[in-house]
Amino acid sequence: MQQLTSAGQNIVGDIARRYNLSQDAVVQMLVAVNNGGGSMAQFYCSELGGGGQWMRGGMTMVGDMFNHGLKMTVDNLCNELANVLATTQVFPVAPPGTRNSNQWWPGDLGSPFSSGAQNNIRYAVFPQRLAVELNGEVTVYDTLNHNIGGVSQQQGGDTSLTFSSQYGTVAVSSLPIISGAGLRPAPQTNFANPPEVNYNSGFQQAPQANFSAPPAQNSYVESTSTNQQPKEDIIALIEGLARLRSAGVLSDEEFNSKKADLLGRL
Repeated sequence: MQQLTSAGQNIVGDIARRYNLSQDAVVQMLVAVNNGGGSMAQFYCSELGGGGQWMRGGMTMVGDMFNHGLKMTVDNLCNELANVLATTQVFPVAPPGTRNSNQWWPGDLGSPFSSGAQNNIRYAVFPQRLAVELNGEVTVYDTLNHNIGGVSQQQGGDTSLTFSSQYGTVAVSSLPIISGAGLRPAPQTNFANPPEVNYNSGFQQAPQANFSAPPAQNSYVESTSTNQQPKEDIIALIEGLARLRSAGVLSDEEFNSKKADLLGRL
């Protein structure tokens, strides 16, 4: 199990009792929310229906798309865990330059101009350097003469991580590597085929989920066998897709494709 402070252990035990979950499941979700900076989480937890995503103040997605009780449970749990992370030291303080430290980049880089995280990637911008961490592995890039204004991640492999500069949008993979192995391509997230999740702990990687969505359907929206789906449900799904696109989880092409598919069911 992920190491916790004494305060963290007490909080996890209390939450586990109130939500009728195992302490391992609560820690698993705690790590997922922490990896998302307290504002989002991508997780696989068998006690909460398998794979899912959560965004604070936004949308909660679970394997059973229309199980509103489960969605509410996940949303309440993640919000509570986010508040705990903001007010309590639940994880032991890690030494600078190590994976679990807030200062995870090499110490000789100094203090970054800016830093952030999205899904399972963290980045920090320095003078002529960009540090990126993926699953505990840190790669430092030479930013050449780019003035980096922001870093973003799209679905896909290593070229999906881009940054904006005075020259427009540039793929991080095009930069020279100073140290590290570079980003490895990652599989596309799909609730019908959830990815292996690294929870920064000793948990085993999650098994493949067996949802009812057809295997050929590569989508965040569960397919239905008829076109007689209530209009309100379809509109709600489209709104959910729009929030995922705004969060960078879906590309414009994926959003437009799924939106057209849903509108065709009206």
